[in-house]
Amino acid sequence: MRKTTTLLLAGLLLLAGQQTATAATSPLSDAFDRAARSYDVPRDLLVSVAYAETHLDGHNGEPSASGGFGLMHLRPEALKQAESLTSAPAGRLRADDTANVLGGAAVLRAKADALGLDAAARRDPARWYAAIAEYGGAKERATAQIYADAVYEVLARGVDTRGVKVRPRSVRPERGEDYAPFAAAATDYPGALWVPASTANYAVSNRPASDPIDRIVIHVVQGSYAGSISWFQNPAAQVSAHYVVRSSDGQITQMVREKDRAWHAGNSDYNHRSVGIEHEGYISDASWFTDQMYRSSAALTRNIADRYGIPKDRSHIIGHVEVPGADHTDPGPYWDWAKYMGYVSGSGNPHTAESVCGSGYKVVDSQALGTAATAYLLYNTANGNNCVAAIKRTQLGTATPLSVFLEVQGATRATDAGNFSYYAGPLYANAPGKCVKWGGSAGSTTYESPFEHCG
Repeated sequence: MRKTTTLLLAGLLLLAGQQTATAATSPLSDAFDRAARSYDVPRDLLVSVAYAETHLDGHNGEPSASGGFGLMHLRPEALKQAESLTSAPAGRLRADDTANVLGGAAVLRAKADALGLDAAARRDPARWYAAIAEYGGAKERATAQIYADAVYEVLARGVDTRGVKVRPRSVRPERGEDYAPFAAAATDYPGALWVPASTANYAVSNRPASDPIDRIVIHVVQGSYAGSISWFQNPAAQVSAHYVVRSSDGQITQMVREKDRAWHAGNSDYNHRSVGIEHEGYISDASWFTDQMYRSSAALTRNIADRYGIPKDRSHIIGHVEVPGADHTDPGPYWDWAKYMGYVSGSGNPHTAESVCGSGYKVVDSQALGTAATAYLLYNTANGNNCVAAIKRTQLGTATPLSVFLEVQGATRATDAGNFSYYAGPLYANAPGKCVKWGGSAGSTTYESPFEHCG
């Protein structure tokens, strides 16, 4: 009897330890929880601010192009305020994730206090719109609105990265009269928003009469969409671009007329002869380079090329790194030139992972299968299903060897393999509380993930 009791207790202790390990959260998730409690800021809204700014990547304490630090992108003024509010030294606020999140929460709460949000109002995420707009640090109302809208769009999509999760939650923010819808404005590219750069950041010209336009330069801003727009409005920046493209949905803002010379290339000759397109994100983080961004930017590039007679090739559509004398490395190693140029030329695959898997599916991971194809893992928050598909990038319309697979931990692997003209898949699986393994092959290149993306 005593032996049985001892074994039972040991089993219960082991089970308790397993449950504790399962329930444990990541240090970064704990940091957001603590900061939200400490400053009475809605936790999921705080995460959404950080994700909109940096995708929860502090970049090892290095500043963004507009001078912001850490996950919460504390700009110089905000950094100074966070130092005062938290008593943490500036160096720690810049480089330590936990301190940076706490500092960001403190600054955001201070914005809310200045706007008169009481305890009841602070519990409602919809009431924080103006405070978030102020947190972005933009001088212009239109830019502040772009910033705040981006945060609420993240909240609606949800977040699942670096051990931090936010369930998708649609909130209709209370914008107030100060943040009315954008007024219509004429742009060189139909559908773009017009938010003018500071006149100190570009040169008025009369192109193409004064200078032929024969190049398009692709940039990555090393920062967020709203942050780059705000930076180009700052007279101290002394830089600008004609267009800025958003990561999440490909929204485009024009900031300098094409007739004028934006200061983007770091080379006077190329500033005279080119149109510059900035893209939201960081060159070290592929998660910013979404299919929506590629397609939207490529449509813009194609439009510019057609209007000025620019050949749609890599000699005339170049990265910033390829500008003679450039000291920049953007768009960097994760920019998919093959995909981008396929979209620019119009010869790209007409199918996307989202269209193949169907409505409601969003890409959560991807892996290039050499240069021939890309395998994608998608997830549908509405029904909890995973989907895998492989989308070809070369030899489109010609049947070539291609495969994908999807395996739920503890279940039989599902595979779709053969000769395909455009894509393999889709494969679907529901994996509640379990991890999945996924991958595929194109020709001799194969990829197999570990068990990951656990539900």
